[in-house]
Amino acid sequence: MKNLQGNSIVSEPFTSVTHMRSVQWGLIAGLAGTMAMDLVLMGGLTALGLPVDTCFITIGRTAARFFSILGIRFAGEVTLGVAVYHLVGPLLGAVYGLIVSRVSALQRTTLKKSLLYAVLYAEVVSQLILTMVPVLLRMPAQEAMLWFAGSSVLHSIWGVVMGSAAYYLVRLSPPIYRNFRTEEIGGISWKIR
Repeated sequence: MKNLQGNSIVSEPFTSVTHMRSVQWGLIAGLAGTMAMDLVLMGGLTALGLPVDTCFITIGRTAARFFSILGIRFAGEVTLGVAVYHLVGPLLGAVYGLIVSRVSALQRTTLKKSLLYAVLYAEVVSQLILTMVPVLLRMPAQEAMLWFAGSSVLHSIWGVVMGSAAYYLVRLSPPIYRNFRTEEIGGISWKIR
């Protein structure tokens, strides 16, 4: 198809996803990753003979300490820990979904690379957040190292599940068609929006 100037106009699929849809899918992918972490965490703590709420107590104490600095008091460390744990996972998934919607290279990648990017995202972001635990709770060095090692394994699982869910959800998205016009400049055909 040609326009009045003689340039051709091409309508072709652009594999971008809308920001809102990617945030929604990121929430779902983050929740799936959080549930996978739950299963591994509960199984691992049970196998080690530790109480299954150990992680939630630690997260709850950290959150309570953080909020107490702001002058907000919370009771119930386990409940607070469960709430924070199950809110942060989907929210970080939503942020990852938004990043995927903004960076088109992340939409047009292989499953292997998608998993790598998601695990990298999970490790970097989670370690920044998890640094608060040993600082606010004044953990001994050995306990802090165990905390970081265990959480690194769990967040790798979160990244794999969240990354694979995000990968397949982006592919389920119908393509968005955008009109391009092509122009010959210097013997090269350019697609211009």
